[in-house]
Amino acid sequence: MPKLAMHTKILVALAAGTVFGFAANKLGFAEFVMTWVRPVGTAFIKLISMVVVPLVFASLLVGTTSLKDIRSLGRIGIRTLILYVSMTAISVSIGLLYANIGRPGVGFSDDKKQQLLDGADRETTSPTGPALERPSVKDLLLNIIPANPVQSLAEGEMLQIIFFAVLMGVCLTMIPPERKEPVIRFFEGVNDIFVRMVHVIMQLAPYGVFALIAAVVANFGLGIIGMLAKYCATVLLGLLTYMLLVQGAMVKFLGKTSPRKFFRGIRPAQLVAFSSSSSSATLPVTIKCVTENLGVSRSISSFMLSLGASINMDGTALYQGVAAVFLAQFYGIDLNFGQQLTIVLTATLASLGTTGIPGAGVIMLAMVLRSIGVSLEGIGIIMGVDRFLDMCRTTVNVTGDSVCTVVIASMEGQLNAVPAKGQSAVSGETAKSAVV
Repeated sequence: MPKLAMHTKILVALAAGTVFGFAANKLGFAEFVMTWVRPVGTAFIKLISMVVVPLVFASLLVGTTSLKDIRSLGRIGIRTLILYVSMTAISVSIGLLYANIGRPGVGFSDDKKQQLLDGADRETTSPTGPALERPSVKDLLLNIIPANPVQSLAEGEMLQIIFFAVLMGVCLTMIPPERKEPVIRFFEGVNDIFVRMVHVIMQLAPYGVFALIAAVVANFGLGIIGMLAKYCATVLLGLLTYMLLVQGAMVKFLGKTSPRKFFRGIRPAQLVAFSSSSSSATLPVTIKCVTENLGVSRSISSFMLSLGASINMDGTALYQGVAAVFLAQFYGIDLNFGQQLTIVLTATLASLGTTGIPGAGVIMLAMVLRSIGVSLEGIGIIMGVDRFLDMCRTTVNVTGDSVCTVVIASMEGQLNAVPAKGQSAVSGETAKSAVV
């Protein structure tokens, strides 16, 4: 009998967790589920969070060193940053639009709302106070520069880590080859280790999903499933609109490439992204598709896609916008225009610090929720269905990385640089490892 694919196991776990949680809710052993089953899901999320920092640092440093002409880094970097920020802001705005029109968080009973609010008061601290005040733009920019890189790595300050990794990669390209090559090979090995660690941790995904959805259903009953279905539909509609209309238009008008050719060329990468829920794990396949099928030069694709896998998360940003509004509606919080503008800004900045591994988007959602004063306990409500949404938004993330790469390659005159016959952008063994 053939082994089940991981995404099939996830769907089976989702269904089984729902049935088990419903039984716990009806038969009166919900407390057992919350005490002994829910921690399995929490442990799964913590395992994923564990590899975020080293994976971002190593992959971004290696990606920076792959850009041979370092003098072009400034021009490409500015264009890339503008493109990433613009696309992310557009994506989260689309998410907010659909969330405000569809209102997926409206309709829960007052009793269940109060029950959830009481639980949030017991388990979380109030998202207010001096420690959580939003910094000014000046402070935000200055805080990107780490005073102590080791402390930034220890505390998971993602924007500071990204800055330090890029700067270190740039300086690494300026030293003699005999001195830099061992360092580059070392960090390539570190990157491979943590990518493999993600694959190992993902073997626990069915158990984590089972525990998370079982805890949600046991605590709130099946009534939450209907609301979560509406929430899922809102996210999926936003992702589909963004991918077909915005990304398709950018490929055609800025990338000078047929959208049909583009989507056909990156289809293998999209399938791997959907199956793995990891931009980083999909990276070798994405580079192969973009270079061999779309004709982007290797120097552009290696740098752009490595950077994009770490900081270009437009699908994740759209999801964060919908999730923030959904949870605000769920708690009965009316968001004014200023608060929704804060969501756009915070989700855009948060996406720059979200690495391309499964589950990291949910962790970064906490930043967005804190910025608008929504209890972090609400994250537990959506975790039960997050795995499927993670698969979908990762596909959009990888597509966005490829869109930006094609656009920048077109601007730099490095499009249609198809490798010579027999020369592969990524070795078959590397590409294969991304799918395992």
